[in-house]
Amino acid sequence: MAAQRKSIDCRDYPSAKNCSLKISGTEEEVLDAAVQHAVSAHGHQNPSALRDQIKSMLKDEAD
Repeated sequence: MAAQRKSIDCRDYPSAKNCSLKISGTEEEVLDAAVQHAVSAHGHQNPSALRDQIKSMLKDEAD
């Protein structure tokens, strides 16, 4: 059985950039990509704390 897909959508968390990026995949893939995006595109500073915060915001995706 394949791993449950997870997603996070910037549109659910409004920012000054009005970002519309949605990332989906395995939990680890989404966490890695979302942390990189949050740092590079949104200027977040603390990747380790950010990873925990993002992990709590992930949503299950329908297959």
